[in-house]
Amino acid sequence: MMEIINQKKIEILAPAGDLEKLRFAYIYGADAAYVGGGAFSLRSASGMDLDTLASAREIADSMGKKLYVAVNIFADNEEIERLPDFLLAVAEIRPDGLIVSDPGVFSTCREYCPQLPLHISTQANNTNWRTAKFWQQQGASRIVLARELSLKEGAEISALGGLETEIFVHGAICISYSGRCLLSSYFNQRSANKGDCTHPCRWKYALMEESRPGIYLPLFEDTQGTYIMNSKDLCLIDRVPELVEAGFSSWKIEGRNKSAYYVANTVRVYRQALDCYLREGEAYSARPEWREELEKISHREYTENFALRQPDEKDFRYQSSQSSRGWDFAAVLHDCKDGRLWLEQRNYFQIGDELELILPDGSNRLLPINAIYDEEGQALDAARHPKQKVSIPFSGKLDCSQPLICRREKAQE
Repeated sequence: MMEIINQKKIEILAPAGDLEKLRFAYIYGADAAYVGGGAFSLRSASGMDLDTLASAREIADSMGKKLYVAVNIFADNEEIERLPDFLLAVAEIRPDGLIVSDPGVFSTCREYCPQLPLHISTQANNTNWRTAKFWQQQGASRIVLARELSLKEGAEISALGGLETEIFVHGAICISYSGRCLLSSYFNQRSANKGDCTHPCRWKYALMEESRPGIYLPLFEDTQGTYIMNSKDLCLIDRVPELVEAGFSSWKIEGRNKSAYYVANTVRVYRQALDCYLREGEAYSARPEWREELEKISHREYTENFALRQPDEKDFRYQSSQSSRGWDFAAVLHDCKDGRLWLEQRNYFQIGDELELILPDGSNRLLPINAIYDEEGQALDAARHPKQKVSIPFSGKLDCSQPLICRREKAQE
């Protein structure tokens, strides 16, 4: 009988595409965050250079949090030759773990920075407990489960695999097997496996019979074409008891390219739900406001993917690739003094609007905009410019020791 892993504290793991998102992830309740390791990350648009990674480490240390660095590309010969210098520099930053996919990258990490824990990415197609045991024997400390697994299968790997397990609980889903896609390379010569995906699974497609060029046949009764590979987004907020009982060590949220508002609000919902379950036990019940909050971030319709059953046509979105978003990231609240709140604008707002301050404890606070002033105290009718610093009148008490996020409901079209 193989050993069963003792359940440690469950980790809420957040995406962080830049330092601001990293800080907000921690402020709103993440235990750890994962960032991109420069050109060796599968999100090249949000990969961090060495100086930024060092700053990320300082932020994590100052807040008592963990930091993981993704080095998860499938490297070619030229990249594998450049990798040792990068790893030696990253080792000086002391991340709490490296996320890897490629066996060549894995062995290079073991050779050049053996002191760093290695996490095996979902890209490595981790679908059974023997795979987990294999990676444990190679020296890995954690395995990120394939998103094609059920919760039952994941629980079996947690029990028998011999190492920590990490499961995706929220975010966009790649239509290809564990994210290993060649469509982007085929259409645009930009490799998804090197962090440069153009998301062809979100494009609109039509069916054409070879002998009838220019005649497009309808798919699913949609004569305008259909998004036949466009998955809905993953959301397991209603499966908190099952996730806890399955023994997963880390709950991972997808979205390094999403906004700071997305990161903060998603993290705080899963933080609330997990803490509530651990506190209440059998008396636990999911709060409807958690799902309501997740509806207020950028997302496609939600699915539980493979968690309890095989996905079917109801788990895809055939009409549009676009995410729906009822709220905008309006501003960052930086300070509260002299009867004013000092904000840094992120999206347009004007006098007469009402902002909503989202707080790490899960509560929200309304902020009516009755006046707006620039840094010199001149009255404005609106905050129009990105990162424009403005103030609004405020009476009351508010803890502004850390930056906080304000959102604004979008007008209905």
